[in-house]
Formats: sequence, C-alpha cells, structure tokens
Amino acid sequence: MDKLRAEGAGQKMAGRVKEAAGKLTGDAKLQAEGRADKTAGGIKNAVGGAADAVRDAARKASR
Repeated sequence: MDKLRAEGAGQKMAGRVKEAAGKLTGDAKLQAEGRADKTAGGIKNAVGGAADAVRDAARKASR
C-alpha cells in the first residue's frame, strides 16, 4: 500500500471527527476545516491508489 493511501485515510478520518465536533459545538469554522480535511484525505487516498495501480502494472509487465 502506498504511503499516500495511509495518510489520506487518516486525514479523511480526522476530517470526519473535526466536522462532527464542529456540528456538535455549532462551530462553523471547525466544520469547514473538517470538510476540507476529508476532501484532501480523499484526494491523497486516490493518488495513492493510482500509484499502487501503476506500481502493480509495472511489476506485471516486468515478469
């Protein structure tokens, strides 16, 4: 698994927690930060997935 996938998953989870905390406390800024973290985490996860796919394809091609 690519390092970015793990980082992205962690960031996405942290964003969910932040967003929920913002909703619970009525803090719109915290909610927005949580949504931004979720989005950034999803992007990192997707990039990591693409890197994994490229790496797997390169390994298969070299066999």
